[in-house]
Amino acid sequence: MTEAAELPQAPEEARTVFGEFFPEAVRYAELLADAGVKRGLIGPREVPRLWERHLLNCAVLSEVVPEQVTVCDVGSGAGLPGIPLALVRPDLKITLLEPLLRRTNFLQEVVELLGLDHVTVVRGRAEEMLGTLPAVHVVTARAVAPLDRLAGWGVPLLRPYGEMLALKGDTAQEELDGARAALSKLGVVETSVLQVGQGIVDPLSTVVRVEVGESPGGVRFAAKRAKAARAGRARRRR
Repeated sequence: MTEAAELPQAPEEARTVFGEFFPEAVRYAELLADAGVKRGLIGPREVPRLWERHLLNCAVLSEVVPEQVTVCDVGSGAGLPGIPLALVRPDLKITLLEPLLRRTNFLQEVVELLGLDHVTVVRGRAEEMLGTLPAVHVVTARAVAPLDRLAGWGVPLLRPYGEMLALKGDTAQEELDGARAALSKLGVVETSVLQVGQGIVDPLSTVVRVEVGESPGGVRFAAKRAKAARAGRARRRR
């Protein structure tokens, strides 16, 4: 029996969440259960719980993403949470940022198969993208790194007054408390822990929201940002 055959039927909540894009969500689940497992992007033990633990858990992040903004999904991996978010929110312009080639190949295939014209796949490390990628309103991440390290990668990619939304587990508040000093140095002005997915997922999905002021990345990245801006202007004049 193949891993794809072990994929359970989509729960009724998936029809509610994904709406008209439910068929695309089913296709994505099938791709994760088959090619995703074969390529080592997701563990075979995750297949029976793909809907509840992964697709729906990520899709409900849309509850706290503003309308018609730009999003960068850092360390996108197999496309979580970026692709479920894209299926739920066609109003967003989403960049899936991932350093590993085998993962970006998979992501590009998924984006093309599902017809996600508002999604772009970029291969690279977040810490190397300053000045290369346009700054975004929202950075998302799931199971990438501890919050202090994740913020060091994601926060500098934000526009002024943007926010990072990180899907975390039961220790979210503890992790946030331990990262406050690092977050302050990165220009973070507001933090909160939110729970989303009422009536859709159980347990609820936990999101750490990190909001920045006018200087994303703080003093540490101000010089890098200015240098990147000058380099960009120079390239445009050529």
